[in-house]
Amino acid sequence: MRFVIWNLQFPFLKGYFWSMFFKDVIGQEELKKHLIRSVNEERISHAQLFSGPEGTGKVALAIAYAQFISCKNRTETDSCGVCPSCHKYQKLIHPDLHFVFPVFNSPKFKKAVSDDFLPHWRELIQKNPYFNLSQWLAHINAENAQGLIYERESDSILRKLNLKPFESEFKVMIIWLPEKMHAACSNKLLKLIEEPPNKTLFLLITENEEAVIGTVRSRAQLIKFQFIDRGSIKNALQNIEGINNEIISEAVHLSNGNYIKALEYLNPGDDEQFFFLKFQEMMRYAYKREVLEQIEWAEEMAKIGRDKQKAFFNFALRLIREYFVMNMQQSSMVYLKHGEKEWGARFAPFINERNITAFFQEFELGIKHISMNGNPRIIFLDTALRIVRLIKR
Repeated sequence: MRFVIWNLQFPFLKGYFWSMFFKDVIGQEELKKHLIRSVNEERISHAQLFSGPEGTGKVALAIAYAQFISCKNRTETDSCGVCPSCHKYQKLIHPDLHFVFPVFNSPKFKKAVSDDFLPHWRELIQKNPYFNLSQWLAHINAENAQGLIYERESDSILRKLNLKPFESEFKVMIIWLPEKMHAACSNKLLKLIEEPPNKTLFLLITENEEAVIGTVRSRAQLIKFQFIDRGSIKNALQNIEGINNEIISEAVHLSNGNYIKALEYLNPGDDEQFFFLKFQEMMRYAYKREVLEQIEWAEEMAKIGRDKQKAFFNFALRLIREYFVMNMQQSSMVYLKHGEKEWGARFAPFINERNITAFFQEFELGIKHISMNGNPRIIFLDTALRIVRLIKR
């Protein structure tokens, strides 16, 4: 069956709302079988940690799993899709389904919790459950604010889970990015996981397993996600109308198992284009030793918000790796978009075995310092000045 997907990040795709079935989750066949078997054999662990890279379908699979558990007439392999429970899951309004996710304080919501943004959350997932933190924050107009799960969220979690299930056997609490959770909230969550209310299922979805507090990790069953196989990504893209096979092949190659990246290749987002421009400026100013321009560049980067600042350093790490491989003339191992590859034809020779390790260290240090709430002006200027020395090697 061919369909057209529309979502807020990719406006050239329109008209289809995502359904919450196992069959609609891209790839991850072994994980699907494991989760289905756990339900059929009545061995559902009360706390599960879905861990893996972004773009691998963790949110989509978590919701499909919860719908399957609650379905009144499920088959051996999927939800029925027609019972009252499935109808409510399709709209994400089932009374026993709860969500927690990063939010931000604003003039409208001075003490924000997830429920304040629940209509936006439902809207985004129904249109495409494959999104990252930057796309979610853009969807709720967070601008430069960081997305966090505040301490007060724990009161909302406690209140919801202390109620008896309304319609299903299980109450399901899906927590997206628990690594963004305030320590006090994490500690209260730990108590709930240690002594869970009857018939409660926690599904924690993380992209940075090590950043989730160890006591929570140790009490949750680990469900490890791998990158999506190329065949599954190709099939998913072929179901989008109006995309030719040549572009699909390039998108599959560059996605490297990340469906979000595959979609971004079809229509690059504003952040991606901005990061590439700023990366070019950073390298050009370093090569020309233009210190005043570097100061202005650092000032601009200091204003974009910490989540985007870390995303930029991760973007820079990716380009440095790709240009090094490109310089080594290993074309089959290069994952660059057309514009990045064109510019890299001139820039790649500057990334070589004498400076590649130092480049990685500088950008990783930038991520670390931003995460520790360091002064972004100093961090970006210091990085830019250090690159002057590296790029001449």
